[in-house]
Amino acid sequence: MKNTWRFDEKELEYIQEVLQSDFMSSTVGNMNQRFEKAYAAKCGARYAVSMNSGTSTMHACLAAVGVGPGDEVIVPALTVISTASVVLHQNAVPVFADIDPETFTIDPDDVRKKITPRTRAIIPVSLYGLCCDFDPILELAAEHGLTVIEDAAQAHMAGYKGRTSGAICHMTSVSFENSKHITTGDGGMVTTDDERLAVAVRKFATLGYAGLRADDGRVRKILKDELQSPGYERHDGFGWNYRMPEVAAAVGLAQVEKMDRFVAMRQKIAAMYAAVIREEGCGFLIPQKNPEGHENTYFTFAARFDAAKAGRSWRDFRDLYKRHGGDGIYAAWLPVYLEPVMREYRFYGKGCPVRCPLYAGHVEYTRGLCPVTEEVQPTLMQFVNNYRDEQEAAPKVEALRQAIRECGK
Repeated sequence: MKNTWRFDEKELEYIQEVLQSDFMSSTVGNMNQRFEKAYAAKCGARYAVSMNSGTSTMHACLAAVGVGPGDEVIVPALTVISTASVVLHQNAVPVFADIDPETFTIDPDDVRKKITPRTRAIIPVSLYGLCCDFDPILELAAEHGLTVIEDAAQAHMAGYKGRTSGAICHMTSVSFENSKHITTGDGGMVTTDDERLAVAVRKFATLGYAGLRADDGRVRKILKDELQSPGYERHDGFGWNYRMPEVAAAVGLAQVEKMDRFVAMRQKIAAMYAAVIREEGCGFLIPQKNPEGHENTYFTFAARFDAAKAGRSWRDFRDLYKRHGGDGIYAAWLPVYLEPVMREYRFYGKGCPVRCPLYAGHVEYTRGLCPVTEEVQPTLMQFVNNYRDEQEAAPKVEALRQAIRECGK
């Protein structure tokens, strides 16, 4: 399936602007600034900082709040491994919390149980387009002096009680990887209302340059006489080179201008899948629950599959769906702590490029750690809904109808 319908003359226009400006980098050009301001305005945040991935964004957020060796960061067990690996990159310890069995997002009650004196931050993941239940998480954070960093890689413009993802938590990390609601090929953004955090994130993503501001990532905007002085001090902080290229930002700016349309189309196609399940009286597919006050922007249409009621295995139903013309069904990630790198502690000890020196075995990554996640994960089905329009999606939705009917025979 090609996604060329996502791009048009607007992306080409902005890319041409970059090329005609001597193809400058984000250290001196202005396309990143324009992209950042447009995205911040869209989600209602004061500041936005563009980067080269949705992983580097989370890494920068942790660094900005001083997460370091031996600290603990609570993350959901059902998420991409990046949510945990960025914790390890800070030599801190990922602590896994269980999920709600109906929304598939982190369970605030289990978060409470996992808080210890070592805890420094919480990374709730807004999954499949659905915001987490943020209010109780933010209350816990306030009670214990913790930072909440939303991982909204899959939840652009998702709504929670009248607020928009990106302007709810202390910081929000989003991804612009090619499957997301909007894309720059690869890339990411951090949004925040806190000027101090915005500066810290930007410095960490830009080699710790002294002249950076919350709303400006250009490092070559000072007078040449000063910049070219042998004694000029460039760096007053530590950081990596996580900048987004200007060409990618040009694509992103055009994508932001079309984001409402992209989100609305995913929601329409998700509603088509849901209608089929409802109309066919299907009892073996249970869609992700959307609690009152939540607006799901449907990175994917997710549902639990009950093999006993269907009379078929997960794999057999997927194959049946494909035979009827479906695009296939994606499975959920394994619980992160059951991946070999985690369960075998490959991040710890001699020879590991990124170690957690104060880990000391006080957290175990074993089966049974998050029982709800372990029960739900093997049943999850993710249906593609990143289509051009309803007409392109219609055969895939009809394939689901036929697969459901065949299971009823």
